Amino acid sequence: MERLVPLCHSARMKTILLTAFAFCTPLLPAFADPMTGAEFEAYTLGKTLTFSANGTIYGAEEYLPGQQVRWAFDQDSCMDGYWFEQNDNICFNYEDGRPTQCWQFFLEQDKLRAVFQGASDTELYEAHKTDAPMSCLGPQVGV
Repeated sequence: MERLVPLCHSARMKTILLTAFAFCTPLLPAFADPMTGAEFEAYTLGKTLTFSANGTIYGAEEYLPGQQVRWAFDQDSCMDGYWFEQNDNICFNYEDGRPTQCWQFFLEQDKLRAVFQGASDTELYEAHKTDAPMSCLGPQVGV
């Protein structure tokens, strides 16, 4: 003889499972889509972000109006450039003439993670964010 599960029991079980899943969801790894250009601009505009790689400071970038940027591996030597969206990437061109560098940016736990889209497997992580501009020194002058 087949035993049927009452509908109210089935609905109750579904509610329990959905509630359990909702509580466990933040523990699951995030597989978010890369940020769009609009999302990236909304997060970065007017900010200076310091990035790290493997726990070591990699550099800092100031995000200016009009998709302009100022990058420095160290605070003494800044390069001006601009960014643009291309496919799922945020790409950067700088005044030093190096080839365009493209990255995918992800917002994870209220911080950026950047994955280089090229030959290296470089990943950068937002280490610090401020509203203060970068303090770049002028050209090297000597006596």
